[in-house]
This record gives sequence, C-alpha cells and structure tokens, in this order.
Amino acid sequence: MTKTAIITAGGIGKRMGSTIPKQFLMLHGKPLLCWTIEQFYDFDSQIQIIVSLPKEWIEFWKELCQENNFTIPHLLVEGGTERFHSIQNALRFATGDLIAIHDGVRPLVSKVLIRFGFETAALKGSAIPVIGLKESIREVTGSLSCAAPRSNYRIVQTPQTFQKEIIQNAYKQSFEVNMTDDACLVESSGISVTLIDGESKNIKVTDQVDFALAELLVGLID
Repeated sequence: MTKTAIITAGGIGKRMGSTIPKQFLMLHGKPLLCWTIEQFYDFDSQIQIIVSLPKEWIEFWKELCQENNFTIPHLLVEGGTERFHSIQNALRFATGDLIAIHDGVRPLVSKVLIRFGFETAALKGSAIPVIGLKESIREVTGSLSCAAPRSNYRIVQTPQTFQKEIIQNAYKQSFEVNMTDDACLVESSGISVTLIDGESKNIKVTDQVDFALAELLVGLID
C-alpha cells in the first residue's frame, strides 16, 4: 500500500519566545522541521511527504532549505486558519492508500513507531499512539476538584495514521473547536479508532524546556 505523510507546521512559536516559528529553530545544526521530515524519508524514501506551512513563512522555509542543503523532496501546501483547515488542504494532494498525520515539532519520532502506525492502520483502519500518565491528576469543575484515576487516561501523540477513505471522510465534516485531533474527527464520523503504544521521547516541542530536552535526546533517534 502506498503511503503519505502530512506534516503540519503551522505554529508561530509564542510559547517559545522566539522571533521565528519553533519549527525553524536550529536543532543540533539544522532546522527542527528537517529532523521531522528526515525520519519519514529515512523510513521510506518512496513516501509522499506533504508539509503544511503558514503562507507567510513558505518562502522563508524554501530559503532555509537552500541554506542548509536540505534536498528531501516534499510538497508544500498553505496552512489554513486552524489545524483542521491545514490538514483539509493537504488531503487534497494526498495520494497514499495510508495517510499519517504528524506534528512538525515532534522531531524525535522513531522509524519503529512510524512503521507500527502504518502496519496497524493497514489492518485496522487507524493507529493512534498514546502513552500513560506518570503524575497524579485531578478533575477540575469550577472551583471544585477531585482525584481522577490516571490509569483511565492516556496522552495522545502523533503520527496518527489512517486508511485514506477513513480520514478523507472525517475531514468532510464542518470544523468544531472541540475536535482537537484527527482521532476526534474520525470518531465523530462514526468510526472507532485503534490505540497503539507511543514513545515517551516523542515529545512535542512547544516551549524552551521542550527544546532543551530535544537537544539532549536528538542523538537517540532511531
């Protein structure tokens, strides 16, 4: 089955405190987004890679690729108002039978997890990586709170991988603010999703602490 990876890189880096979006920051000598793209290309050099970027940063990214001699082929599409719209745009160009959707600022995803996601989606329709919680949690309602059993909850990661028809049908729905990821959309379309084991090092870089951790872990990418 043919494969597509849609990599969303629409953030503007407010929490990072940077003048440029975090996906363009230099991580161990090359832009963070390069690491992310490389993991999918190294997994399968025939995979279609689509990168969604804010319109105003597309030329900057092209220049960054030239400056860093980054030549991995990828299709650029304009991001939309919300992540939902960015992926909707990207899906118009997706050709793979299986489609993985991944955060551009998760550069530490392993090829093992990418492969497991595609294999599971091929068999079951979808693959959503999750990890358990380590800390105690509480449910807050207004000014009240109560302890919640952490064993009942999971942290959701990407790449979230789907059979093409499933994810395309899910994105025919209207945008709802509470649909925070692709799994939510698929479930909203009436199809259950399959959870798989994620990876603790597959962090999403959103602030300076995350970036420092990525600097330490980048040598462990496999």
